[in-house]
Amino acid sequence: MEKERLIPDTSIFTNPDVYHQFGEDPLSAFQNFLLLVAELEGDVSVYIPTSVYDELKRMISQMKIPPKARSVLKVKSPKKYELYIPAFLMYEFIDEIRNRINKGLRIAEEAVKALTYKKPEEVLKSLRRKYREVLREGIVDSKEDLEIILLALELDGVVLSADRGVLYMADSLGLRFWEPKEIKETLEGFKTW
Repeated sequence: MEKERLIPDTSIFTNPDVYHQFGEDPLSAFQNFLLLVAELEGDVSVYIPTSVYDELKRMISQMKIPPKARSVLKVKSPKKYELYIPAFLMYEFIDEIRNRINKGLRIAEEAVKALTYKKPEEVLKSLRRKYREVLREGIVDSKEDLEIILLALELDGVVLSADRGVLYMADSLGLRFWEPKEIKETLEGFKTW
C-alpha cells in the first residue's frame, strides 16, 4: 500500500467542530491524532510546515508530543523556490481579492452612515464582524495557509483543514483532501487494510 502523507492545518486541532473527534481540547486532540497515525505503523505520516507548527505551539499551551507519536510527525517547510503555482490560480486569486476589497469598502460606507442612528461601539463591533467575514472567510489569507497548500503540492499529500479557503485552493489545484469531520473515521479505515 502507498504511504499517505497528511498535511494538517491548525484548524483541525483548534476548531471545536473538528477537534472533538480526537479529544476534549486542542492538546489532547493533537496528541490523539498523532497516536492514531502512529498505530498505522508506517502507512501514514504527518508533515507540518514549520510556520504551522509554530502557530500550533502558540495556540496550544504546554504542547507535548508523546514519544510514540514523534516517529510520524515531520516538521518540514515547503521548497518555496522550487514550486510553481499555475497562473490561472493567481488570476482567480487577484480577482477574488479585488471583489472582497470592494465589498469591504461598501461595508465601511454602511458603517459610517449607521453612525447617525447607532452608538459608535455598536457600529464598530458590526463593522469588524462583517469586514472579517467578507475579507477573510473562504480564502487563503495567511502564509501558514499557503504553506499547507505548497507542502501538499510538493509531497503529493492530503490536505487536512477546516478552513474553507484552504480546501477551495486545494481543490482548485487538484490536491486531495478529506472532509474535516471525517478525518478520524478515514484514518480508522486504514486499520482494516
